[in-house]
Amino acid sequence: MNNADIIILGAGVAGLMAARVLNEQGISTILVDKGRSVGGRMATRRIGDGLADHGAQFFTARTKQFQAQVEDWMRAGVVRIWGYGWSDSSLKRTAPDGHPRYVAVNGMNALTQHMAATLPHIHVNCEIGTISYANDLWTLTALDARVYVGRALIMTAPVPQSLHLLRAVSLTEKDRAALERIQYAPCLTGMFVIEGDIDLPEPGAIQDNSKPIYWIGDNRAKGISQTLIVTAQADGLHSRQRYDLSDEDNLAWLQTTVEAHLTPGSRVVEGQLKKWRYAAPITTHPFDTMLAEELPLAFAGDAFGGRGRVEGAYLSGLAAGRALIEHLQA
Repeated sequence: MNNADIIILGAGVAGLMAARVLNEQGISTILVDKGRSVGGRMATRRIGDGLADHGAQFFTARTKQFQAQVEDWMRAGVVRIWGYGWSDSSLKRTAPDGHPRYVAVNGMNALTQHMAATLPHIHVNCEIGTISYANDLWTLTALDARVYVGRALIMTAPVPQSLHLLRAVSLTEKDRAALERIQYAPCLTGMFVIEGDIDLPEPGAIQDNSKPIYWIGDNRAKGISQTLIVTAQADGLHSRQRYDLSDEDNLAWLQTTVEAHLTPGSRVVEGQLKKWRYAAPITTHPFDTMLAEELPLAFAGDAFGGRGRVEGAYLSGLAAGRALIEHLQA
């Protein structure tokens, strides 16, 4: 049995940030994640001799608090500026809006690995099957029979997944209704190894939200891959419409758009698909975290606070950690 003051389900940006806040106050935590590593949608995949980001492609900082953190990461050498805006492919130049687009130096997952480096008790490859609350304690039982027990719980998984896991827990009607209002868009992502070259505007990406495949990014231009690997992502509407089609069909659809930008004589030599069911929140909770009315339970993630994105997850994790500190000290 694994015991801690607080169990945190989900080791993405929000979960890692909550754990950091709690550990700084001497409150013990265990982070549990079903993935092979920390990071969630801060995901980087090795393909052949190269790397490709296939979740979050970059992030911005719109608040002073997050900007200060980003500057710390830059001083540590784990984050850099990739550009200040993207072409929509109508012009062979970018249209800067003044906001730097930050990326992790060795792929987006490297940033969450950096965040996790000083945290104790992170359990990956651990899928939780059931959650219960009795006698003032939370008990989480994994599919491999590992058991986690804590006085409080933070849920940072996509909210529909969290609600499913909490099906045996008595949430108030108000809390359940607030959580059920949160909705996400899926995203189909293709990663393509290119033999030859691709013609993309500086600094190596196109973002056009009016197109079904709205993002095409060069991971070599981003600086994370020595070989040319291109990431293409579809918008929420078309990802939902195509989600249940075969991987082969979806990969071919994404590849066609990438091929339109290849230089003469270049070709795709390998493609891989990643399907994100809960890629981006489209209906969010208005506050950075939600503390359950009658339970030592907080919810966090990019669906809280109305910001979305990496910054939203960071600030939400911070808020959830602080909320439970206050709750436990009350």
